[in-house]
Amino acid sequence: MFMHGFRWALVISLTIASACPSWAQDDGLHVELVTAEERPILLDLELSGSIVAADSVQLSFRQAGRVIRVLVDKGDRIRQGQELARLDSVQQDQALRVAEAALAAAGADLAQARQASERAEALLGRGVGTRAARDEAAQRLSEAEGAARRAESGLEQARRAVRETVLRAPQDAVVTARDMAPGQIVGAAQVVLTIAALEGLEAVFDAPDHHRLDSAMGNPVRLDTIDIDRPTMQGTVSEISPLVDPVSGTVAMRVRIQDVAGDTALLGAAVRGRVDLVAKSRIAVPWTAIMRDGDRPAVWRVDADNRVSLVPVTISRFANGVIYLSDGIAAGDVVVGAGSQLLYPGRLVRQAEAAP
Repeated sequence: MFMHGFRWALVISLTIASACPSWAQDDGLHVELVTAEERPILLDLELSGSIVAADSVQLSFRQAGRVIRVLVDKGDRIRQGQELARLDSVQQDQALRVAEAALAAAGADLAQARQASERAEALLGRGVGTRAARDEAAQRLSEAEGAARRAESGLEQARRAVRETVLRAPQDAVVTARDMAPGQIVGAAQVVLTIAALEGLEAVFDAPDHHRLDSAMGNPVRLDTIDIDRPTMQGTVSEISPLVDPVSGTVAMRVRIQDVAGDTALLGAAVRGRVDLVAKSRIAVPWTAIMRDGDRPAVWRVDADNRVSLVPVTISRFANGVIYLSDGIAAGDVVVGAGSQLLYPGRLVRQAEAAP
């Protein structure tokens, strides 16, 4: 009876061994094997700001006076050369008439002096005049010519003063601010209108004073309007101020927006921008590779014989699906990703085939 039972047990053992060869001989656990690589860390910076014109111009009168007419208001589109506002020009018009009269008188004096000079020259040529008389006539002619030139210059100045009582648009633009009204007294060079050129728009942000902020220069930026329903826009970081605001501790960052030239509806709109900053390169591994060795994070590193050992690591930063390490393994090391929770030191592993 004992021998009979032993034979059955032997037959069952051989049958199981033949049906499950992996039990009889370990060919390695099939897991995900990943080669660690060095990658730059991308910091996703999100900021809120507003949209302004890339080129903004402040307009003012060249002389003081009383405003008698304002022809535009905030939000109006203007054309180059268009009249925008006008000052009372009574004094300038009077000065112009005086300058015109002065030029006419100077012209008459010049004509008389020229005739006298020509007559004195002719008399001297016939031998009936003197050199002194000719020289005196030539001197009066020279003085008359100088007076005529001064009168012409005075007339041009008077005409310019009249023209400067009218404020005109220097280019095609949109009015973004108006700081005057009819009847108001304005000073010379006092800002009365602010206009925005239509060639391009920028988003302006107050960015934190991060030591990696300079790496954003020239980087693409994703822009979403906050209070306007509009598709996502694209821009490029065009300027980062070198000065830190002493109150807020931030620096101004300007982003040139693409393909929105002439869209004045965006001026002043609130916008949210997202830009990637490039930080120091670190060793990147998938998040599935992280295990624990006591109180420290660790990964299973695979040696040349395809056997694993648990290596403590230092985590520098987390990202979507990726963990950046600053210590423990080097670029080129092979680590275990998916399946790392089934391992123990010295375990033989093989690369798992990708699921269909």
